Amino acid sequence: MKFMMMHKNDPKTEAGEMPPMELVHEMGQFIGGYAQQGKLLDGAGLGASKTRTRLTFRNGEASVLNGPYAGQHELPASTLLLKVATRDEAIAWAKRYGTILGDGEIELGKVNELWDIGIMPPPPNPPLQILLIDKADAATEATGRTAEKTAAIAALKDEMTQAGVLVRSLNLQPSAKGKRLLFTQNVLQVIDGPFSESKELIGGFAVMDVSGMDEILEICKRYAEILGGTLEVDVRLVE
Repeated sequence: MKFMMMHKNDPKTEAGEMPPMELVHEMGQFIGGYAQQGKLLDGAGLGASKTRTRLTFRNGEASVLNGPYAGQHELPASTLLLKVATRDEAIAWAKRYGTILGDGEIELGKVNELWDIGIMPPPPNPPLQILLIDKADAATEATGRTAEKTAAIAALKDEMTQAGVLVRSLNLQPSAKGKRLLFTQNVLQVIDGPFSESKELIGGFAVMDVSGMDEILEICKRYAEILGGTLEVDVRLVE
């Protein structure tokens, strides 16, 4: 079974503080072990809200808000990893995506690269990787979007792939099949979905191929311990 585990942003990340190098190495060893086992399929960390852009679509119009800002409606339905030259290029693609969906919201978050966390110096003219987060709505939380919208999104994704922009994409099952994990000093409280909303910005994610919910919960416990033992993690099934 494939799960996406998403940890939420914290004040240190939002302030732009660099993680301690020992934490970076410990997390690298932890995640690397699952990669060697073939259980880690994807993952990334996201920058503070000052590196993000929120697009809101209402009545055929799109409003664009660059960060910093607080979380608002942060329950994802799907994610698309984009490789672009500029944030404006990502915004242009997101506008086309959002226009297909109609009323709704999209978040664009810069992916942290190795040079962003101090592991290596930046290369010359590096590409910009952006995670497009398609926010959940009543349709995605129930029976899914219409066949017409689904086909239009698929066509746009094909165009993005041909343009060398879309690296990969993932669709999530409704939050009714997920869990929210609240860790407080390594004490875990589990809340079963569905979730009406999440107001905490996604700080990063990992996609795991594991035996089931029990295994992913054990992974999340160790993940939370490395990150200090107090944080929020959403676990969602991947389609």
